Amino acid sequence: MKDVVILGAGLTGLTTAHHLKKKGVDLCLLEKGSRAGGVIHSVTENGFTWEEGPNSGVISNVEVLRLFEDLKNDCELEIANENVKRRYILKGGNWQPLPSGLKSAVTTPLFTLKDKFRILGEPFRSPGKNPNETLAELVKRRLGKSFLDYAIDPFILGVYSGDPNRLVTRFALPKLYNLEQKYGSFIRGTIKKGSEPKTEDEKKVTRGVFSTKGGLSSLINALKNKIGEENILTGISSLTVKPIGSHFLVSYIDTVGNPVEMETKKVISTIGAHQLDQILPFADAAQLAKITNLYYARVIEIVLGFNHWEGIKLDGFGGLVPFREKRDILGALFMSSLFEDRAPKDGALFSIFMGGVRRAELCDLSDNQVKTILKKEICSTMKLKEFNPDLIKIIRHPWAIPQYEEDTEYRLKAVTELEEKYPGLIIGGNLRNGIGMADRIHQASMLAEAVI
Repeated sequence: MKDVVILGAGLTGLTTAHHLKKKGVDLCLLEKGSRAGGVIHSVTENGFTWEEGPNSGVISNVEVLRLFEDLKNDCELEIANENVKRRYILKGGNWQPLPSGLKSAVTTPLFTLKDKFRILGEPFRSPGKNPNETLAELVKRRLGKSFLDYAIDPFILGVYSGDPNRLVTRFALPKLYNLEQKYGSFIRGTIKKGSEPKTEDEKKVTRGVFSTKGGLSSLINALKNKIGEENILTGISSLTVKPIGSHFLVSYIDTVGNPVEMETKKVISTIGAHQLDQILPFADAAQLAKITNLYYARVIEIVLGFNHWEGIKLDGFGGLVPFREKRDILGALFMSSLFEDRAPKDGALFSIFMGGVRRAELCDLSDNQVKTILKKEICSTMKLKEFNPDLIKIIRHPWAIPQYEEDTEYRLKAVTELEEKYPGLIIGGNLRNGIGMADRIHQASMLAEAVI
């Protein structure tokens, strides 16, 4: 008998367990993978340190700061350096700085003259009335087509690997949606929010880009230490949950093939939506289908390392490639320009991305085909004469990023109905509440509060 069983030992599951453990809750985490951490995994090899999952997070809420305060004796927060403020957009084969304010938005070559005037008139436009307006519709209405093509579209490729014509703003970018709905304008809302009084905790939310010293695996290891590795079971299979009266029976096969059953008062799921129908066979199939039909973008991440970099100057966060540029990569993060000790001195480390919603066919290419595309794209965009990387790793993510499209409303309703029908069942994970690391940490706090 356990007070709580948590399904999935990724960042959400581990952080939830950490909060519950602090309150003395008797719990167990169950993970089908061979290790805890989900897609977060740092690797060090031949002077390079890279991530096989998310490369960084953003300090966008107080829960991130509180978590690192809890873990300060086990891992060290690392904030990206000043280069993070420069972000580039590819246009016509050249990298252009992404505007960081109204003045640069008016002078940049990224936007048309017509849309620059539209930007100046943005504070005077009426808010939209369609709650399911897509991001593309919203941006074209308020800022114009070139702003969509060369600011929002590449941003969405960098965050969701998605299509702004399909993503619904109030689910995919709720803060942007609320700026218009609450203040009537992005520009007016940003100014007013900046002048509103903040609590001491809110003042610490800098929106800085973060990692941890030595890579994000140190965050996972710190959480494991706090939870106790004896409470985390990995490598399990055939996991199912069944309600029995006021409790739940959790069944699985352990790593040596033994069937195991445990009873628990509460079950918290933090796994992907696509796995829920296997784990919750008792749920109504039609209702569950509204949750499991969540579309995930497929992505290929390629880690490139150079002992001696001879291309363009790497002085920014990275570069994003708008869809209309018709290239075969989504963008590149300049990891060695952001964090210490990610590459040898005078070297460079990149995380390059391919695929996504609109180029899913690229994910079916062989490793050799991926390398051929990569050589062409990197030599062209990074002004590299010879393509001789000292490190190249290809990591495939078949269930990379959930897409918060129009069916999100029905999915969230189905989650609520399922939880109400089976008290003690709590459904979290990236099927709701955002996809970034800060979103996952924030949701973990919510899940723990729901239990306590």
